[in-house]
Amino acid sequence: MKTIIHKAASRGYANHGWLQANHSFSFANYYDIEKLQFGALRVLNDDIIAPKMGFGTHPHDNMEIITIPISGELKHRDSMANEWLSVKPGEVQVMSAGTGVQHSEINGSQEKYLSLFQIWIIPNANNVAPRYDQKRFNPEARKNKFQTLVSSIKTDDAGLKIHQNAKISRIDLNKDITIEYNTLSKNHGVYIMNVSGSASINTHSFETRDALGVSETDAFSIKANENSDLLLIEVPM
Repeated sequence: MKTIIHKAASRGYANHGWLQANHSFSFANYYDIEKLQFGALRVLNDDIIAPKMGFGTHPHDNMEIITIPISGELKHRDSMANEWLSVKPGEVQVMSAGTGVQHSEINGSQEKYLSLFQIWIIPNANNVAPRYDQKRFNPEARKNKFQTLVSSIKTDDAGLKIHQNAKISRIDLNKDITIEYNTLSKNHGVYIMNVSGSASINTHSFETRDALGVSETDAFSIKANENSDLLLIEVPM
């Protein structure tokens, strides 16, 4: 089994006033040749957006984009529907950019900050028809078990769908609980973001906003050193 740990403080950071952004991988003005991507996982941004602020209309193509609000309210509008949609904590949003789409993302609150993770996964099919979906997931369904948020459009697995043989899961793991994760294949890797808490894989401990990448294995165990909220992104390597 191969592992790589990315401590929270080692991420790229940008403070734009209205936006505080932490980049797990090279993005915008942040470049680290050792952190270009993790397999098909190209972007994992941990953003805090000021009230009433956000990203104006901008284009994407041939990328699977997943957004997970942690706190606050996200408002999304794109060229497929041209209407503002609200995405709140507990919900997940997916957008297959495909042949091309324009979209805007703003903080929907006049007073509260918005915290979210945005994930970009390189697709296994280019120039598909753009598509959008969002879904609410019950937090009780991830108490000490993996809850699938996103999976391949070619499978019947639970969750929202993307054009890649990938899986995104979340788990709220109680202190001292150990759970085994089985990968889709040995050709897949799993990038685990510790949203909050403290956990260990083998001898590697990782704390809030640290991340640990695991590859070249068909299974591994995670132990919670304290109550932990973990986000797992499994992708082809």
